[in-house]
Amino acid sequence: MNTRLPLLLLPAAVFVLGIYAWPTLLLLRNAFNEVGPTGAMIPAWSLATLRDVFADGFTLELTRNSLLLSASATALALLLAYPLSLFLFRTNSRWRGPLAVVAILPMLVSGVVRVFGWLAILGDRGLVNSVLQSVGLISAPLKLVFNWTGVTIGLTESIMPYMTLALLAGFGRLDRTLEEAARSLGASPWRGFLRVTLPLSLPAIALAGGLGFVLSMSAYITPKLLGGGRVFVLATEIFEQATTNTNWPVSAVLAIYTLVLLLALLALAQLASRALAR
Repeated sequence: MNTRLPLLLLPAAVFVLGIYAWPTLLLLRNAFNEVGPTGAMIPAWSLATLRDVFADGFTLELTRNSLLLSASATALALLLAYPLSLFLFRTNSRWRGPLAVVAILPMLVSGVVRVFGWLAILGDRGLVNSVLQSVGLISAPLKLVFNWTGVTIGLTESIMPYMTLALLAGFGRLDRTLEEAARSLGASPWRGFLRVTLPLSLPAIALAGGLGFVLSMSAYITPKLLGGGRVFVLATEIFEQATTNTNWPVSAVLAIYTLVLLLALLALAQLASRALAR
């Protein structure tokens, strides 16, 4: 059986190498090329582009924006997804299945469609501003799109279904008998949650947080459309360099840099999840 295992893994390995590894290697090769005076890419083995990218303060700003935006969206999504996931995990209602489907339903809708939906809801004449103005709470429309607020809201909604699934998968360590034991010893529901439920769910939180952070860091559509060209992150800059500026070496350097950041964040999330699971 063991001798056949490599043969069983071979199709998947070939697929991964062809779809992911080979394009990544080509991207890495482009990072060493240069751009001539006419804008054409010149094959080379140079570190000039790498030095220029990391010597530019804008790269640091892009990194900071990406990290802060991803952290904000992940924290908000976790605050919303955690109680929802805990309810779905504990409930014995016959509606548990339909409710779970509703929770992950946004995953079945195109990201572009969801973003345009948020533009209609959060715009100056959108649902939120119309309702607030109609009840007299505001006199002028709130600026909820084409800024950090709109992007944060859109990213939070886009990663919530994934984090809900990750939390549900990680709640396997929760034991209701421990919660019942805490209540029998006189612990209030809130104290039982803080001392029993929350510590046992920390690995699930680390897993969901890492997943949400990585998805937010790699998101392009939401920052581009809801940001309206005013929110600059690594993903949007990579696209601009590759299409508008046709500067493939810079785009490749930023893409490899983002990939390394994401891999490092995934590794940290995995280590945190394992450490909390002990």
